[in-house]
Amino acid sequence: MVTFVGHKVPGLVIGAVRNGERAVAGFGKRFTGANAAAPDGKTIFRIGSVTKAFAGAVLASEAVGGRVALTDPLEKHLGWDVKVPTREGKAVRLIDLATHAGGFPREVPHESGQPNDPFANITKQAFVAFLKGNDLMFAPGTGALYSNMGFDLLAAALAGAAGKPYPDLLRDHITQPLGMSDTVFSLDDEQRGRLMQGHDFGGEALPEVPTGSVILGSGGLYSNVNDMLAWLEWHLDRFSARDAEMRLVDHAVWLQRDGLSPVYGFDESGRMDGLGLAWIVMMPEGNRPLILQKAGGLQGILCYAAFAPSRGIGAFIAINQFDFGAAMAMAAAVNEMIATLAPR
Repeated sequence: MVTFVGHKVPGLVIGAVRNGERAVAGFGKRFTGANAAAPDGKTIFRIGSVTKAFAGAVLASEAVGGRVALTDPLEKHLGWDVKVPTREGKAVRLIDLATHAGGFPREVPHESGQPNDPFANITKQAFVAFLKGNDLMFAPGTGALYSNMGFDLLAAALAGAAGKPYPDLLRDHITQPLGMSDTVFSLDDEQRGRLMQGHDFGGEALPEVPTGSVILGSGGLYSNVNDMLAWLEWHLDRFSARDAEMRLVDHAVWLQRDGLSPVYGFDESGRMDGLGLAWIVMMPEGNRPLILQKAGGLQGILCYAAFAPSRGIGAFIAINQFDFGAAMAMAAAVNEMIATLAPR
């Protein structure tokens, strides 16, 4: 694999599915050590911002079930006894959060946490303080600025609307029905034994750290290639009656790039032409079909999920070192692979 050889990351694992057939391959080492094995389909790792696509799917399910509307204002469901700011008479809606169009910054302002608990200060109190004391950066729906803060607010609002914790919603709507038992916010001892070690930019090993109670919509999940392929197969089963409306809502292009201002933070893995429910939408170009994709990175893991819903092919790849050159290379390789293998 060009990313592993060319960038010398410690380990890489990739899985692909086409018309129901799966393939998984691992390279390098799952962790530092003379006898360390290569990662495989059961190897667990952080999926970072690919977590957002799960939040989008939960929103789709709740909307199809009539429990929320995509255009419901955030304030209706948040339940935090705080007024959500507006701008130019426009309220922040759930669809704005799921398309990075709510006018929120990338991160809620907070003090840095300790290395062994870096997310400790990303708290509900920090979010409430921001909502009370700050304006939106632009009118909701008029621009798109990549926002972890927005997706954490989305998860909180979905939990408020359902009257149950967001992890329970995710389990009920997605991971349990699809048998994704390793897609979780915290690990048990057996799962921890299959964890892939993440590394910083200089190659230093990074610790496993708690997810916390707030970064549930933006980046807190663990998973593995086997689970991610099960999830991609669900997305590619487009003519199935099961969850048909949920898939249609999840795959729709809700925001076109044309006319948005500002637009920032979306083109690292391929040019964003539109935004779905967290999905970055790349319109067809040459032999490459329409692709929905999402990249993620957390605690020394970088990963990328992409699929072509009309061609029955998808892939997921992860490396265990922060290396943005490698991340761009692996996304380009997956996009090219989809273009090459997509049935015509």
